[in-house]
Amino acid sequence: MTLRIGSLGAARIAPMALVRPARVVEGVTFDAVAARDPLKAQAFCSKHRIPHRYGSYDELIENVDAVYNPLPNGLHGYWTKRALAAGKHVLCEKPFAANVDEAREVAAAHAGTGLVLMEAFHWRYHPLAERIRGLAHSELGEIRRVETEFCVPLPLFSDIRYQLDLAGGATMDTGCYAIHILRQLGPGDPRVVSASAIEHRPGIDRAMSAEFEFPSGATGSISCSLWSSKLLKASARVFGTRGTLHVTNPVAPQFFNRVRLTRNGRTIFSEKVEGAATYTYQLRAFLAAIEGDPNANLTPPTDSIITMGLIDDVYRAAGLDPRQPTRVRG
Repeated sequence: MTLRIGSLGAARIAPMALVRPARVVEGVTFDAVAARDPLKAQAFCSKHRIPHRYGSYDELIENVDAVYNPLPNGLHGYWTKRALAAGKHVLCEKPFAANVDEAREVAAAHAGTGLVLMEAFHWRYHPLAERIRGLAHSELGEIRRVETEFCVPLPLFSDIRYQLDLAGGATMDTGCYAIHILRQLGPGDPRVVSASAIEHRPGIDRAMSAEFEFPSGATGSISCSLWSSKLLKASARVFGTRGTLHVTNPVAPQFFNRVRLTRNGRTIFSEKVEGAATYTYQLRAFLAAIEGDPNANLTPPTDSIITMGLIDDVYRAAGLDPRQPTRVRG
């Protein structure tokens, strides 16, 4: 049986996140797109050879087996709950919800359904992720500090990522990756100590830095941006009593990556972790979870709630309000 998955919206990320992976993952077909703009939906389906298009999200949900939700952040929670209520599996783009309260609501809606709900932290499904987690927790001794950065250039200020009513902001976009990677490499889940934002307009961060403390007393930091002096950077560093782990591009390692372990200033080894696109691994894991593999979903709602709580705390520490869900008419 082939899993028919449809996308809520013709998002720019959809070709990389779903169109291409669905062509190489056996047992999955990208079956449909729904968009409020029929011309946009028609153009997307024609370009990518998608067989079905719908004029409403609800209509798409009714006609597929699983839903990909790449809508603006403020709509993630609402439409994920709609899809779950209709009995559909959901692959929801990060961040999981607008804030931790909504994340808990979505998790509650999912509980007991038997459906798969996966947050699309695609980096977590690449072999690089397990490699660096293993090194961090086995080769460095006691972890003392973790530093993560994810900065991209997005000077198009009309983009939805800069809209407060759509739950935008750098911390919601690139920052959620930095926080998620920090959590995976650190000794337990941290708490936010301090944060500082650079605002594009009141309430909307174009850059954020934050300090964390882990239960062991180890410290951590994140730096993220959509527009800052750090135009493009994706990295992680883990400092331990027995060495330091340096990781280049943990977010999209299929393009390039480098893992380096140093001790006393000397490189012990340096390697590139080979693998397919992160999105391909993610789609395979989504299908495997639907088929009953209990270990396939590495980013379930329980994980998402922790990340969303930290995002909210970063905003508060920076003197900004956590994001709010977008109001849906009707």
